[in-house]
Amino acid sequence: MTINFKEALGMHADALQLRAERTRVLAANIANESTPGYTARDVDFGAMLQDRIDAEQGDLTLSADEPLYRVPYHPSADGNTVEIGVEQAAFSQNASDFQTSLTFVNMKLRGLAKAINGQ
Repeated sequence: MTINFKEALGMHADALQLRAERTRVLAANIANESTPGYTARDVDFGAMLQDRIDAEQGDLTLSADEPLYRVPYHPSADGNTVEIGVEQAAFSQNASDFQTSLTFVNMKLRGLAKAINGQ
């Protein structure tokens, strides 16, 4: 008997992957804070996760996998739309959400290990 980890972990594995992708996008924004003309981007985590869930169920949906451009509250004169406070807050929240998803995956794996060991 084999274990299908995709079924065992549910959406948490996809959530970790999407959170990691969002981390890359937000880190690029922070790194380009001083780049003239750079446009800040972000991803719609909820829409991307729903797309993954729908795809696994065989539903056809429009893909939301492309990062979206963020509309700045106070655009700079050089055309850069990165607002460091906004980016840092989003990055921090995403890191916290990543840790939460990782905790759920760890709990699931511990439960599987206990089931395999007969505990």
